[in-house]
Amino acid sequence: MAQTDMSLLDLPLVAPERVVSGFRPLKVLHHYGKLIEDKEDTEQVFHIIEATKGKKSHRQAWDFIKSADGQLLMREQAVIPPMLDDHARWADLPDNSVGKHYIRFMEREGLTAQGLVDESHKWAPPEALPQDLTQWYFDRLRDTHDLFHVLTGYGRDALGETSLLGFSYSQNHNNGVFFIAYAGAHQIKKMTGTKAPLYASVREGRRNGKAAAKLAHLDVTALMREDIDKARARLGIKPAMIYRECLAQLKEEGFAEDALDLSSKEPQAQAA
Repeated sequence: MAQTDMSLLDLPLVAPERVVSGFRPLKVLHHYGKLIEDKEDTEQVFHIIEATKGKKSHRQAWDFIKSADGQLLMREQAVIPPMLDDHARWADLPDNSVGKHYIRFMEREGLTAQGLVDESHKWAPPEALPQDLTQWYFDRLRDTHDLFHVLTGYGRDALGETSLLGFSYSQNHNNGVFFIAYAGAHQIKKMTGTKAPLYASVREGRRNGKAAAKLAHLDVTALMREDIDKARARLGIKPAMIYRECLAQLKEEGFAEDALDLSSKEPQAQAA
């Protein structure tokens, strides 16, 4: 949601221009084809998610917005991306805190929270988005994505992203996320010919996401200061065992973790 001088609590739950479109398969296939051509083209993911965002996703948004926790977060009006990108703010945190793990992950991967926001705005600029509380909730799903990586242990390799989408599907019920997860596993299988149980890794992610607390519903500021092991235990986040087994199998077959690619280019097999 575009940031304005208007208080969040002054916004309607659902703007008149918001459309709950349901599933549009041709649009999904069009944008998935572009994503296959370039897995770094994150804009295509937002197109796919929007083409499949149905009533269940919206109902979850509305239920949280009306809840006591949702109302508290809206009153605080914390904007997540700049808060996460202010690494100096978290300089005093212990090494095993969620915040320190998050900063190390983002710096290692060369990422910023604002970068994901900018990618989403290629799909829809802020002024084109409905000005309502529903958009505030969907923005939280986007803005906490890399925290999902850190808390679940899924990497940014193709299988890690794919398995995390399985986790995310159980968290937000968007069928586009579910589609990309299984399509991604299929593409990895197609390009590598691996015997690793890729689909089982996605299913594990889905089970783990269902068992865990809703991560986008958390107070992010407080979460950053928690010990990561205690946070995972409190939130019911189980280890991604099958994902790790798959990475080990792929490595044994000659595929380095950083060489896994969802694109249609010839995969770069490397010696284990």
